[in-house]
Amino acid sequence: MDSTYFKRYRMEVDLTVPRFAAALPTDYRYVPWNEAVLDIHARTKFRSFRDEIDAVVFPCLGNLEGCRRLMREIRNKSGFLPNATWLIAHGSTPESLQWCGTIQGITERGGGGMIQNIGVVPGHRGLSLGTCLIERSLAGFRMHGLSRVGLEVTAENASAVRLYQRLGFRRVRTVYKVVDEDAVVA
Repeated sequence: MDSTYFKRYRMEVDLTVPRFAAALPTDYRYVPWNEAVLDIHARTKFRSFRDEIDAVVFPCLGNLEGCRRLMREIRNKSGFLPNATWLIAHGSTPESLQWCGTIQGITERGGGGMIQNIGVVPGHRGLSLGTCLIERSLAGFRMHGLSRVGLEVTAENASAVRLYQRLGFRRVRTVYKVVDEDAVVA
C-alpha cells in the first residue's frame, strides 16, 4: 500500500503581545459555544472543508458524520475551552440565517492552547471572517490565562499560512502527516 506525505506546519502565537479585535462585517455575528450548537459546528466544519486539501489529509473533514464525530471528540477533551470556541452567523431572520464560520480551542497539558479547526464556508470567504474567528478565539485563550496558542496547517494551504503569519503566528516545527493512497484517491 502506497502512502502520501503532507507537509504541515506547527505555528504558535505569543498572547503577551497586544492584539486588536477584528470587526465583523455588517449582518454577521458571533455565536458562543453551548451544547445546542455542537451539530451546527459540525455542519459548518463540513461545508468549510469538504472540497479542500484538509479533507484529503484528514478524511473525516470530507463527510458530515466524520465532522460530527470530530466535534464530539473535541467537546469531550478534558481541555476543551468554550471561551475559545465560536461560530459566525449571517442574517437576522430564521429564513436568512446562514452559518458561515467555526473555530474550536483546547488547552494542552504543557500550559498552552491549541486551535483545532478554523473553517469559513465558501461564499463567505474574503470578508476577514477567519481573522475575526481567530482573534475572538485568542481572546478566549487569554481570558483563560494562556500566553501561547498553536495550530497546525497544511503547507499547501498557502492562503491560510499567510493569514496566520499576518496574525503573528510563527512556524515552530514542520511535521508530516501520512495518508494512505486509497484515502487520497477516494
